[in-house]
Amino acid sequence: MGPTQKPNVCRQLSRRALGFFSRDAGVVQRTNLGILRALVCQESTKFKNVWTTHSKSPIAYERGRIYFDNYRCCVSSVASEPRKLYEMPKCSKSEKIEDALLWECPVGEILPNPSDYKSSLIALTAHNWLFRISAATGKVLEKIYLASYCKFRYLSWDTPQEVIAVKSAQNKCSALARQAGIQQPVLLYLAVFHVLPFSLIGILEINKKIFGNVTDATLSHGILIVMYSSGLVRLYSFQAIIEQFMQQKLDLGCACRWGGTAGTVGEAPFGIPCNIKITDSPPLLFEVSSLENAFQIGGHPWHYIITPNKKKQKGVFHICALKDNSLAKNGIQEMECCSLESDWIYFHPDASGRIIHVGPNQVKVLKLNEVEDNSAQYQISEDFVILANREKNKNENLFTVTASGRVVKKNFNLLDDDPEQETFKIVDYEDELDLLSVVAVTQIDAEGKAHLDFHCNEYGTLLKSIPLVESWDVTYSHEVYFDRDLVLHIEQTPSRVFSCYVYQMVCDPGEEETTNRSCE
Repeated sequence: MGPTQKPNVCRQLSRRALGFFSRDAGVVQRTNLGILRALVCQESTKFKNVWTTHSKSPIAYERGRIYFDNYRCCVSSVASEPRKLYEMPKCSKSEKIEDALLWECPVGEILPNPSDYKSSLIALTAHNWLFRISAATGKVLEKIYLASYCKFRYLSWDTPQEVIAVKSAQNKCSALARQAGIQQPVLLYLAVFHVLPFSLIGILEINKKIFGNVTDATLSHGILIVMYSSGLVRLYSFQAIIEQFMQQKLDLGCACRWGGTAGTVGEAPFGIPCNIKITDSPPLLFEVSSLENAFQIGGHPWHYIITPNKKKQKGVFHICALKDNSLAKNGIQEMECCSLESDWIYFHPDASGRIIHVGPNQVKVLKLNEVEDNSAQYQISEDFVILANREKNKNENLFTVTASGRVVKKNFNLLDDDPEQETFKIVDYEDELDLLSVVAVTQIDAEGKAHLDFHCNEYGTLLKSIPLVESWDVTYSHEVYFDRDLVLHIEQTPSRVFSCYVYQMVCDPGEEETTNRSCE
């Protein structure tokens, strides 16, 4: 248990007004967020459901903006009541936005246009166009035509806010083609761009001849990650691949001749040729086998988490050093639980190097430490544990009486994720307020009830609990976002009906009235 002393909001506001932090903008921002955190967590603060809506198309949330109808309509959730920011013109199914990323101006870079300093939505359409759209107005600021030789479908950050990767749908060989002995040479494509201003790095093909039967591939922090159905995961340097296998440097908007065809790079119908074709096995950086390709890298120093590649090992996690593959001391983490849904583990997004391990009835925050007598080895230890609020001795004996009057005792055990017991469903981190948010659900009578708890990220102390007014069906898909003074819950039914519930921070009106009367 850590210190319980609360910051004095009035004192912080007074110090800010007197200019105590004026020489350091970062200190001012941290002070402001500290004040907001104190207001969010104080007992009198409530979160009120201010808006609810339903949709037949997916609903997405990004940094205070709610997107409907495949990103065509944008609603701001920052105001006291959500209001529409813009609605783009209706388009055909072939022109709809399939995926999008929010780009925000990086600090310390000089950009060519004043509009570039404002947030933009990087959007991928169904007909292979890449748009940069103003996040405030919906106006298309830039557009790039990708290609006609494949179907691009997914957007992801290679380097957050700097480099994006656009991945194609995987080319799968049909049954007739397999019977005829026809092999599909190219499995998928990755188009890689610097953003703001847009500049092409290249389009890479993942082919079967070099990589074999790949099930998926992606880019992350300059590393090409290739996955196989066997559970094998291989890592390659993307920069090394560019230097060795790029056929020709291409620039957006410039004339180009490729394969007997001439056109402008990034404009229809020419698009962007595939200019990175691997003809030989690139240098392998790392290789590991893991169940369902589950593989994560993080920690200080670098460690990775895998599950041994056997079905009976599901729910067992090995934490190993990246430099020599050695297992950390206490590096086998297994949560002793009996549940329908398996537990999950990941590196803490706060860059502390810690690890979060979530089960149905507990959240463990683990840390990496040097072994006392061996500085070359690291060990895993518990930082703190968050436990579900459950009745003790729920797994008990059941007594029945037979027709002859004999009492029979039957032993029975409840599942750890039994719906009548409080069960953890979602764990997230609010980086600006430095709070862990935990969604816990309990089945009450015929419906589930959920509450969102805020825990101190440093000590795990429970600071605030917010009940969600809507029922929680465990058979639906759910997403919950906690963003400063906003809580947003998006659910999807099996019949693909989407609902969005918006909560905003308000002061308890009952307490306000009491205060006003006492002042009078």
